[in-house]
Amino acid sequence: MRFLGNIEARTDSKGRVFLPATFRKVLQQEGVEHLVLRKDVHEKCLILYPDSVWIEQEDFMRRKLNRWNKQEQQIFRQFVSDVELITLDSNGRFLLSQKAQSMAGIKQVVRFVGVGDTIEIWSGDEESTFMNPTDFSNALEALLGGKEKTSE
Repeated sequence: MRFLGNIEARTDSKGRVFLPATFRKVLQQEGVEHLVLRKDVHEKCLILYPDSVWIEQEDFMRRKLNRWNKQEQQIFRQFVSDVELITLDSNGRFLLSQKAQSMAGIKQVVRFVGVGDTIEIWSGDEESTFMNPTDFSNALEALLGGKEKTSE
């Protein structure tokens, strides 16, 4: 399951928004009926997880975090409890709750960004969604531009 693209949309007066058709098509092809919405832990955006991807993420965290360690259990609890279950209506819309809109600073314009197996939801007013082209180019060169290592 791969989501690609950067698509703007608008919420209606009730806070509903259409999931872009390109993303709906991927979900339909994979037979996904439910999504999980959560605030990103690093950025001021929301993340939509297809239910199977969410389950993988939750299982990964459960394996990494010890339920008998108080702090690790608190981290797990906070991560898995601060979510909303999302189901698209027959028109491909879903409700962005007031709480979710507030967490991401969403007023009316929404930006959907496909990030592999998840979809980020940003405020259309957010300017820090992406790096500027020069910084992006320099970062890619620093990370990936060195000599390729050969396996021996």
